[in-house]
Amino acid sequence: MDWKKSLKNKLEKDNRGRKSEEEMKDEEMAMFTKFYTEWKGGQKGPNSQSIPRFYYRLPAEDEVLQQKLREESRAVFLQRKSRELLDNEELQNLWFLLDKHQSPPMTGEEAMINYTNFQIVGEKAGPKCKPFFTAKVFSKLIHNDPYGRISIMQFFNYVMRKVWLHQTRIGLSLYDVAGQGYLRESDLENYILELIPTLPQLDGLEKSFYSFYVCTAVRKFFFFLDPLRTGKIKIQDILACSFLDDLLELRDEELSKESQESNWFSAPSALRVYGQYLNLDKDHNGMLSKEELSRYGTGTLTSVFLDRVFQECLTYDGEMDYKTYLDFVLALENRKEPAALQYIFKLLDIENKGSLNVFSLNYFFRAIQEQMKIHGQDPVSFQDVKDEIFDMVKPKDPLRISLQDLIQSSQGDTVCSILIDLNGFWTYENREVLVATDGESPADIEDT
Repeated sequence: MDWKKSLKNKLEKDNRGRKSEEEMKDEEMAMFTKFYTEWKGGQKGPNSQSIPRFYYRLPAEDEVLQQKLREESRAVFLQRKSRELLDNEELQNLWFLLDKHQSPPMTGEEAMINYTNFQIVGEKAGPKCKPFFTAKVFSKLIHNDPYGRISIMQFFNYVMRKVWLHQTRIGLSLYDVAGQGYLRESDLENYILELIPTLPQLDGLEKSFYSFYVCTAVRKFFFFLDPLRTGKIKIQDILACSFLDDLLELRDEELSKESQESNWFSAPSALRVYGQYLNLDKDHNGMLSKEELSRYGTGTLTSVFLDRVFQECLTYDGEMDYKTYLDFVLALENRKEPAALQYIFKLLDIENKGSLNVFSLNYFFRAIQEQMKIHGQDPVSFQDVKDEIFDMVKPKDPLRISLQDLIQSSQGDTVCSILIDLNGFWTYENREVLVATDGESPADIEDT
């Protein structure tokens, strides 16, 4: 074997496979470009294809161009969504088609339609109506019809409701400055302020009262829909609750007096609440002291409870402003609601332990006993009241009552009234007499 020849051939072979310096630089640049592009989010690697992007950074305050671009793109998006909704003419055409394709036989006065005709109407109604003409929607609305049909009126009302919800969501989204699907307090204030001229039932309000009306209306949304006091409410939550329906009910020019009085957003209701605030404000400084607030309602709230109100709630130099007063009113007027119970429970929880023990109950009930003595009544034993409260609530822990216990017992409003209001305690204590009196006719009462 010629070792010299073999070594020469090996060296020549290695030199042929070796890359030039220029080729190595080109390969290095290609690899850098590939990895840099992947890192910047261009071409995705095989493992990243299944993970969608889930975070988009909001532009900072000094990034004016990006903010303007975001605002314009949101406006264009909302306009496009608005154009996708059915207008009045298209809704009238849909009603005409549904009425034309009724499915016999008639059952009473209600027009019905079967699934075959339902599909025919869906094809004729146009692309905007397509999402409503599905088997899922049809099955939702079917109710014990022997022929497997649905009510045309119920279906049309369903479509109207969906269109209204989308219209309202788009309208609310226009005020969502952050574009994150929620409204801040200032956003909702702007929405309601611009809504006032479209509500005939508010035509009588003076413009000088608008700011107080808006504050009154907005507080109800935030009191019930923002229990953690984050300062913002999801648009979805606004649409899901009945408050917006109550507010837009004021478009009805023939709304009855009873409906207006029971509607927090009506002019009479807002004027009532604000009028009470002014009547309580004896020194006319625009704020309420503890002494002034003590005359609220029947004037029988205990001083111990009022002390806790001014300890826990936002005050200015020891006095309460209108916004804080609204929270107070909403809590006491809606004691059955979880948000109201949460408000009152926080005041009752003097030890900040998240529960009420015997000491807490006794602390508040002593003030009820003192008021009974002042009014010439024999004080009721705390031991009896404590046993009744625990029997009503039936807490998981037999020694303490949590907020969840109060809510689940459906007796939270009664328990709170017993502890904070002499009138509420008297009503509970004499409940059997009151029920018997309610059952008697006026003639029977006169005879006695």
